Amino acid sequence: MKIQEEEYALAENEDRTELRLRREIVLFSKLLYRQGCMPGTSGNLSVRLDAERLLITPTGVSKFLLKAADLVVVDFDGRQISGSRKVTSELNMHLAIYRHRDDVQAVVHSHPPYATAFACAGRGLEEMLCQEAVMTLGVVPLAGYATTGTGDVAASLVSYIPHYDAVLLANHGAVSYGCSLPDAFQKMETVEHLAHVAFVANQLGTPRALKEEQIEQLLVARFRYLQNAQ
Repeated sequence: MKIQEEEYALAENEDRTELRLRREIVLFSKLLYRQGCMPGTSGNLSVRLDAERLLITPTGVSKFLLKAADLVVVDFDGRQISGSRKVTSELNMHLAIYRHRDDVQAVVHSHPPYATAFACAGRGLEEMLCQEAVMTLGVVPLAGYATTGTGDVAASLVSYIPHYDAVLLANHGAVSYGCSLPDAFQKMETVEHLAHVAFVANQLGTPRALKEEQIEQLLVARFRYLQNAQ
């Protein structure tokens, strides 16, 4: 999926890193839309620009139609610095994650169907049903209900942010975060995959969760994998 150069003209006060990140947000926004995770104008993505600024998607724009020039720059107090569009109403959720996780460089919030269905049923993804669950995200907990676009969403996440890399939002959707936008995107993909597996396993009968000793062996394997991947 090629993003054309003419979509965004580099301003005098912007560097090539910002241009790359703008294009990256557009790319992953379109991928998430095509996967059915961001229908209509739902969902939002952000990346750290530096210690003082955040690049984030605007409100009310289809992620399939999103352009690099549509993106908004805000500071970590939530003040809009640049951009002709209004910032997403879920800004506070993004800010809360960055404030509680210095290692996080990007955040993805979307509405993947199977994961959102679990969130609507009041269920997190807590059972380790397949090896991939242990090797990737581990438990994906369910945060309590909060009205979208309010500070309550951020408040509902605070206790989970330091300990997990993805969280389901009750009757709402999911959020994931990581060391880069590709990393946060892949975690969101994995959340939806694990939710789909759990759904089908429950339809087929009684799921057989991994045993404690199997999980311990997989955690050792995960440690080795992460070392080799560096």
